[in-house]
Amino acid sequence: MAFGSSGRAAGAGTANAPLRFNPNGRFKIVQFNDTQDDHRIDRRTIELMDRVLDAEQPDLVVLVGDLINGGPRTELETKQALNNVVQPMERRGVAWAATFGNHDEDSTAATGFDEKDMLEFFRGYRHNVNEPGPEGITGTGNMNLLINGSRGDAPAFAVWLIDSGRYAPERIAGQDFEGYPDWDWLRGDQVGWYLDTSAALEQRAGFPVPGLMFLHICLWEHRFMWFASVDSRTGADHERAVRKHGITGERNEDECPGPFNSGMFSAIQHRGDVRGVFVGHDHINTYQGDYYGVLLGYGPGTGFGAYGLGGEDNHRLRGARVFHLDENAEGVLVETHNVFARDYGIDLSNTDQSTDPQPLPPGR
Repeated sequence: MAFGSSGRAAGAGTANAPLRFNPNGRFKIVQFNDTQDDHRIDRRTIELMDRVLDAEQPDLVVLVGDLINGGPRTELETKQALNNVVQPMERRGVAWAATFGNHDEDSTAATGFDEKDMLEFFRGYRHNVNEPGPEGITGTGNMNLLINGSRGDAPAFAVWLIDSGRYAPERIAGQDFEGYPDWDWLRGDQVGWYLDTSAALEQRAGFPVPGLMFLHICLWEHRFMWFASVDSRTGADHERAVRKHGITGERNEDECPGPFNSGMFSAIQHRGDVRGVFVGHDHINTYQGDYYGVLLGYGPGTGFGAYGLGGEDNHRLRGARVFHLDENAEGVLVETHNVFARDYGIDLSNTDQSTDPQPLPPGR
């Protein structure tokens, strides 16, 4: 069974730099998602990333899909768009990894630059920790990134990155998806890969290694949790859900999963190692809750160039999610919360503040 990096960074120049908990047993992760702009990115997206990184000093950043939009018309413009959103980590020497969303290939028909090319491009950066992903499994760059304990080389935590795809096909078995959500969904082979890799990791470590799972498109269980119901969606249902699941945060749009329930949540329940599943995709949802022992939640949309709340409040929820880990605590994940552009005094006016692309590194 092939594992993830076991804490070994994959990018050029960092091959011998393991990710590990600090001497106090702490580790911090920041999630950015839906930066979703072209080569002329809104300057405030980068300002927000810079401010979050300086304030939080994370050990790892995870970019959770829709990194760019369909704006680039050439391969160079695609590289510039991607480079814009990785430079904040590269300049600070912060380890980072990315998974993909439904919009990352929107420009591919024009540029010829697809997600596999993007992943290879990422892996050339000094501080990137992505891997190629297992062969023969749906998606690009599925991986489990292991974080070593503060002492020795034994894994203490796993970060799962799963490619949740783009859009449903036009038809399956001659039937279209009219009336159903037309986003993509995790495939059975991805769920099977998680189950097999998780079990092999437990055998290697001698215990179920706790972890977090990041994917762009939410699970159906995110929607179920908000109302503590599958079918009924009333205010009373949500009040019950808040009491039952400890939900905090906002829900300003319907969750947008694919037409099929992948079974990933059931697999996570079966394995008992993943402590939380966090997504992007729905930019103006920020909530989290404890759904039968597993945290389900959103990171707020980071990019100022993507849709927001609309009107004067359009950019009110631009932000990032922060995760605090402690290897000495039960379950290791001890806390997560959102931070917002408004916390840093960033301009929230509903204006276009696009700027020239940042320079590509030599040879990129």
